[in-house]
Amino acid sequence: MEDDASQCTEPPSPGERRAILHIEISDDERLLDPARREWLVTTAAAALEPVAVLGGEVRGRIVGDAEMAEAHQRWLDIPGTTDVLTFDLREHDDLPLDVDLLLCFDEASRQADTRGLAPEHELLLYTVHGVLHCLGHDDHTEADAARMHAEEDRLLEAAGVGPIFAAASRDDAPALGRGKESVQ
Repeated sequence: MEDDASQCTEPPSPGERRAILHIEISDDERLLDPARREWLVTTAAAALEPVAVLGGEVRGRIVGDAEMAEAHQRWLDIPGTTDVLTFDLREHDDLPLDVDLLLCFDEASRQADTRGLAPEHELLLYTVHGVLHCLGHDDHTEADAARMHAEEDRLLEAAGVGPIFAAASRDDAPALGRGKESVQ
């Protein structure tokens, strides 16, 4: 049986037209405590609601280093693990989201440990980052990365979590941003 949690944004009230964003995070290996995974799903839905105006589906799967390294090699021909791989399955950008994410628990744990965060906070950052890629954000130049990370932190602050990327970007913290890749 698949171990997953899912969340939909609230349905619109009568007379209000708002798209619904459905988020599901599976964790077949049970790497993350179920209550923390539920927090991840609920908080991701809250963080992404303002930008996912067309609604849609985001499916994430939490994996370990070995599975992530295999996917990284298979899909991008890059050896080794990474933090998140994003698969935008839409045929056109003007359609509702249809996103698959691979989220690396081991990398999230390493990054979170160096900054005194919980792994689910890193996984939340990876989820928001992946979806923002699908919404047209890019991080290939310094300026684009700065804009994208500012948007991540804005959404995370609005969801009540606080700026995860900005906290990681302090001079005394290791840099985030390497390895967050989108597969088209």
